[in-house]
Amino acid sequence: MAGTIAEIAGQAGVSIGTVSKVLNGRPGVGDAKRAQILRLIRQSGYDGRAGKSKKPSRLIDFVMRGIDTLWATQLLVGAEEEAARAGVGLVISATHGRLIGNRHWIDRLSERHSDGVVVVASRIHAGIEAELERLRIPYVLLDMAGSPPPGVAVVGATNAAGGRAAVDHLLELGHRRIAIVTGNRELACSQERLDGYVAALVRAGVNPRGDYLAYGNFEISGGYRAACQLLDLDEPPTAIFAGSDLQAYGVYQAARERGLRIPDDLSVVGFDDVPMCEWLMPKLTTVRQPLEEMARQGVRMVLAMAYQEATPSQPKLELATTLVVRESTAPPRRQ
Repeated sequence: MAGTIAEIAGQAGVSIGTVSKVLNGRPGVGDAKRAQILRLIRQSGYDGRAGKSKKPSRLIDFVMRGIDTLWATQLLVGAEEEAARAGVGLVISATHGRLIGNRHWIDRLSERHSDGVVVVASRIHAGIEAELERLRIPYVLLDMAGSPPPGVAVVGATNAAGGRAAVDHLLELGHRRIAIVTGNRELACSQERLDGYVAALVRAGVNPRGDYLAYGNFEISGGYRAACQLLDLDEPPTAIFAGSDLQAYGVYQAARERGLRIPDDLSVVGFDDVPMCEWLMPKLTTVRQPLEEMARQGVRMVLAMAYQEATPSQPKLELATTLVVRESTAPPRRQ
């Protein structure tokens, strides 16, 4: 049975007002005592969010791997626009590749009474779904890492179709030595883009080569390191499909260090279509995914779950990708 505030106060040796401060995330309680009270609250099963009289906080947490890239900026623009339209605030945080859902993160989420969480391309700590359910905080995964728990809402793009479109374009130009630099291994979108790459080659009767597969990190550094490895092969590729535009920029750098001209000596296709693509020389051919709209949909879904108690009609929403042909691809000079 759930304990009462009075019982929790008695066990902690504090006043009811002190417990109330902790429940509402107000200052005036020492860190050690706050941690003890939160522990007693969890153990008792008390739910400070329960009850229909509680006013929503009008806050949504937007959790990302990092916030220092053009990819992240476009997501933040979409999320902020949707939040502003709905009259809610965003609490933005970066995981920098760490697991989210540890006790510290859960405690802070509980203290500020966030109404929902959108998790972008980050790994979730085992058991977080049970904690969020206990706190009655809905959440949505965007570009998920790993497999989502059953019934959790997911927003993404048609990554496999985008990968096929990129490789089909290169095949139509006459390329057969096509390599891929996909992204982080734990992200579903990385595997889906790789699946599209393989499917396009197989359909064209081209045998996928193991030495033409490299994993990056969706950042410039990952694309550069992988391209160095690929371009130094005895039989280097004539085209590279990079799993992100930032990785494509890394491919550009590696190619130029080796005296290769794009697209004369090497064709390059990216993925995302961030504004940088128009400023690269040559302009980057890429697969556009609607990043701003993906973020809008993620925020919209979690708001509906939080304020309307609505179950998403589509637990997994995939938005369409589109190939944008610019200047970085051309027929191969030789095979």
